[in-house]
Parts: sequence; structure tokens; C-alpha cells
Amino acid sequence: VQLQASGGGLVEAGGSLRLSCTASEGTFSFNEGKWFRHTPRKQHELVAAINSGTRTTYADSVKGRFTISRDASRNTLYLQVSGLLPEDTAVYFCSGESITGNIVTAARSQGTQVTVSS
Repeated sequence: VQLQASGGGLVEAGGSLRLSCTASEGTFSFNEGKWFRHTPRKQHELVAAINSGTRTTYADSVKGRFTISRDASRNTLYLQVSGLLPEDTAVYFCSGESITGNIVTAARSQGTQVTVSS
């Protein structure tokens, strides 16, 4: 299975984007999903995570501005990013796990670039 991250772009400070992470196989359910980012200063950060229920966790730097969600019918994980700041500029990646019976499948996407201008 492959994950495709998309939705990045150039946006002004204060703006919003919706990042999507879509699985190539329709059976991939994102029982768990995560969004990471890699900044120009080479810092790697776990931005948001969602578990098999509805529990979500966020890095302190994005709380109140980012929202992680999933749509199982579309095999897609989302990250709504709002109130963007220049320091949010990074390459964003997603990862996910799908559980079917005793089989756990994990995958990670390539990145999508988010650039925030001041």
C-alpha cells in the first residue's frame, strides 16, 4: 500500500490549508494516523495523531490551530491547518496503520511542502 500526501502550497501568514493523505488501497482504514513535519532547520516533529477511536493529540506548537481527522469511506487522513505561521513552513508527511484481523499494515507518505510567507 502507498500513501499519497497532498494539499500543500504557498500561503500567507494567517491562512489555511487542508492536507490530505490517501491510501492506494481501499482496505486501508487508518486505525491510527499521524502527521509529521520536517522544517528547514532539519527539525522533525510529530504534529498530530489520531487513534482507532476519536482520540487526537497535538504538538503544543499547533494546538488550537491544526485538526486531524479521517474519512474511512475515502481511505483518507486529513490535517486542517489554520492560523498558519511562518514557522509552520515545512515538508509535511503522513503515516498510518491499518488493522485487518491479525494483519497490521503500516505505511508512510512522501512529503507535501507547506510554505508560509510573512
